[in-house]
Amino acid sequence: MPVINRYEDIDQVEKEAKKDYIDRHSPFVHCAERAAKNEAFAVTVKMGKEYSHPDDMDHYIKSVQLYNGQTLLAEASFPPGSLGGNGAKGNVEVTFNIVPTDSTLSLTAMSYCTKHGLWESDSVAVEVQ
Repeated sequence: MPVINRYEDIDQVEKEAKKDYIDRHSPFVHCAERAAKNEAFAVTVKMGKEYSHPDDMDHYIKSVQLYNGQTLLAEASFPPGSLGGNGAKGNVEVTFNIVPTDSTLSLTAMSYCTKHGLWESDSVAVEVQ
């Protein structure tokens, strides 16, 4: 079982290097608070808020997954160099269009860094009408 890392409030972290490390590896779920049942609903997952992740051949964000509870809804994979390569810094961002069928969604994103492992977002609740 891999270690799953989670975001910490970087405002509470003193060392700048640790803030950078935590933020650039953390996925964040962005979407509306409500969705229409059986209609396409856009959910964007962005890596980091304040810091950019490098895009090297041996250190990059390889994948982003979107879950509803324990159910995998969508996944995107990225080869090295997707953000420019050669150490270029940029934040992976992907928008998934899902079709909700339940009365609520509990959306969580997971991302995988080839050097620093698996990272999990906070869960985002969405009301489905």
